Amino acid sequence: MPLNVLDFEKPIADLDTNIAEIIRLSEEEGVDRSAEIEDLEQHRDRLIAEIFGNLTAWDRTLLARHPNRPYTMDYIRTVFDDFVELHGDRSFADDNAMIGGFAFLNGKPVVVIGHQKGRDLKDRQFRNFGSSKPEGYRKALRLMKMAEKFGCPVISFVDTPAADCSVGSEERGISEAIARNMREMAVLRVPVIVTIIGEGGSGGAIGIGVGNRVFMQENAVYSVIPPEGCAAILWHDPTKGPEAAEALRITAQHALDNGIIDEMIPEPLGGAHRNPESAALNVKDAIVRSLAALDKLSPNKIVEQRCKKFRQMGVYASEPNP
Repeated sequence: MPLNVLDFEKPIADLDTNIAEIIRLSEEEGVDRSAEIEDLEQHRDRLIAEIFGNLTAWDRTLLARHPNRPYTMDYIRTVFDDFVELHGDRSFADDNAMIGGFAFLNGKPVVVIGHQKGRDLKDRQFRNFGSSKPEGYRKALRLMKMAEKFGCPVISFVDTPAADCSVGSEERGISEAIARNMREMAVLRVPVIVTIIGEGGSGGAIGIGVGNRVFMQENAVYSVIPPEGCAAILWHDPTKGPEAAEALRITAQHALDNGIIDEMIPEPLGGAHRNPESAALNVKDAIVRSLAALDKLSPNKIVEQRCKKFRQMGVYASEPNP
């Protein structure tokens, strides 16, 4: 069975293994088993549709954290051309959990920023498990200000469990850095498009999450706190994470229903980790469509639309003026 298989994915993985074995034997023996392979593939696809049509909020949390899920650099390689990474916040250090730089999207210059997780233990430690420090948010802000100066749209990819909460980050002003980014992003005079591609965790997410358009991939999550942390606070039992995930309403569908995001981007059958390239093309399509609409707006209208969007969040009814 392949590595990094979630419990509810095991029946699918078993079929994948069987299909691969039949293909191998067919090639070795020179026997045509295409009909048998096609039947198994159709059965597998039906099974995937059935399983993924009944996922819980906790299942989607696990998918958002899937070790094989594409990260920001994977999307950059597929969606953009000629990416040039820039480093450092010009104040303290470079944060490897936050990446950013200039690139081209269908020939148009853009600035791309995003959280980056690691694949193996060494890389995860290098990337601080995707949890950015103050210098990461200050680097992102420096790049966004450059984008504004040169009239380039900002494309942001969110994928973090939360901002770094170490003593060093507190000493260097992690809360101030996130708050400043939120304020400055609100008034950037260029289009800002945000896509939550995995975990959208608390202030760590919103520090680069204020945009004219905010998207979530189908199996991403967006929450003020990880489910385990919520369970530990409410019930003093982090193992109740699945119950907390349901209560927090953290899925893309929940966020769409509550007006927190503008669009849920569909993922390939079985999740983005089964077909990263197709997942990236879906993300690219959403970004390109949105940029085409936002490019028609003046800088003042861009700022007005963004501020109005966020002011409306959480407003469900209003009393008439007396």
